[in-house]
Amino acid sequence: MFLPRLVERSPAPAYLIPLVIGLGLLMQGLEGTAIATALPTMARALGESPVRLNLAISAYMLSVAVCIPVSGWMANRFGARNVFCAAMALFALSSTLCGLSSSLPQLIAARILQGVAGALMTPVGRVVLLRATPREQIVQAMSILTVPAVLGPIIGPLVGGLIVEAASWRWIFFLSAPVGLAGVIAAILIIPDLGGEPAGPLDLRGLAMAGGGVAALVSALGEVGQSNWPPCAIVGGVTLGALSLLAYASHARRARAPVLDLSLLRSPPMQVAILGGGIWRVAMGASPLLLVLLLQVGFGLPPLKSAVISFAGAMGALLMKGPATLLLRRYGFRRVLIVNGVLTSVLLGGIGLFQASTPHAMIFGLLLIGGFLRSLQFTALGTLCYADVPDTALGGASALASTTQELAQSLGVAAAAVTLQSLLVLRHGEALSGQDISISFFVMGGLSLLALPLFGRLPAGAGDVLSGRSGVAIVKV
Repeated sequence: MFLPRLVERSPAPAYLIPLVIGLGLLMQGLEGTAIATALPTMARALGESPVRLNLAISAYMLSVAVCIPVSGWMANRFGARNVFCAAMALFALSSTLCGLSSSLPQLIAARILQGVAGALMTPVGRVVLLRATPREQIVQAMSILTVPAVLGPIIGPLVGGLIVEAASWRWIFFLSAPVGLAGVIAAILIIPDLGGEPAGPLDLRGLAMAGGGVAALVSALGEVGQSNWPPCAIVGGVTLGALSLLAYASHARRARAPVLDLSLLRSPPMQVAILGGGIWRVAMGASPLLLVLLLQVGFGLPPLKSAVISFAGAMGALLMKGPATLLLRRYGFRRVLIVNGVLTSVLLGGIGLFQASTPHAMIFGLLLIGGFLRSLQFTALGTLCYADVPDTALGGASALASTTQELAQSLGVAAAAVTLQSLLVLRHGEALSGQDISISFFVMGGLSLLALPLFGRLPAGAGDVLSGRSGVAIVKV
């Protein structure tokens, strides 16, 4: 093993492992969204335009998209804990290099390294959690893991704004270094040495097709609604990405050890989590952008007040940490996904009913409830992927789930941009109005309802072993 085997110790409490893994997710989410806030300041400091500096964000996204498919093979070949620790250490190092950058090429190179680290840290972190946690406690562990994943992107803009005003933009990156190193030490002390699994040679041809396809789609979809790429380039990027992924699907059927194992989709729980969950994630992925536009453009609120109101969603996610396990144990995955899917869809569309005159306390309260219910759905979908997956295939399952989630997130932002642009064209407008944003929320709420028939296809007892519902007394809530 690459990491030292310490003295024998009793197993760590169940909540510590997801907290250690969540430290990496928090670090990624904080830094990623803080950079967007600090972009104009960074551009001035480096003597570049904000548009050109956006290449630093694009470089990270591309690096993540290309490298996510290889994460499962890496976890199996070198051991999940080893790869996770190496990824956190690389993220800390690359963050330091970002902070020391004095030119745009240096910053882009450091961000590419960060993307490699991030592409390994998230999916391999899930593999660590799944292999180190008893199956009946996985729902509880996943509910804890979702908290930092939700917190990071929401508080990132606030942290970025405070750092830029109080110090240098470079501290956005420097602060990640000690956090990353602390995470490595904690992982070595707390996470057991999980070893590796048998792994064949790396499927380089499949990696080129899958990674290239995902990268092309993510890049093109990220430009929807922007003015950086002409429409023909966006269409070309989407077409190239789709064709590359179709070619990979054909390749995966023939390959002995494909980099992304599509045969896992034969499992009904995995199908529901990937396909139904993908539709739901696209709709929910549009909501952060639409909410910022509604509060700041539609209602004219200042950025800080908008950030405080938006934080209600993160608070709701925190409150769901405990009840998620009890609800899934009591009612089962199928019933929770269907009922909660309806509730989250109604609440998402309901945001479109907010007006500038709506009391902010009411908006905050409804966003709090929405964050609470969305966290439950994220936990259920994130756990369901692994219901029928043997331990030897956990790395591949995590890589497949992470890849599809990356695509769903990009599709969500693109769906919001396309909806807004379409409304502008239909009414021959030049600037967004509050009504455009409200209608977009209605559209996204309707889109998320399309996942319900897929949730209904889930077998009644699917995932019960993960929530502790199978063969144990039902907990009353």
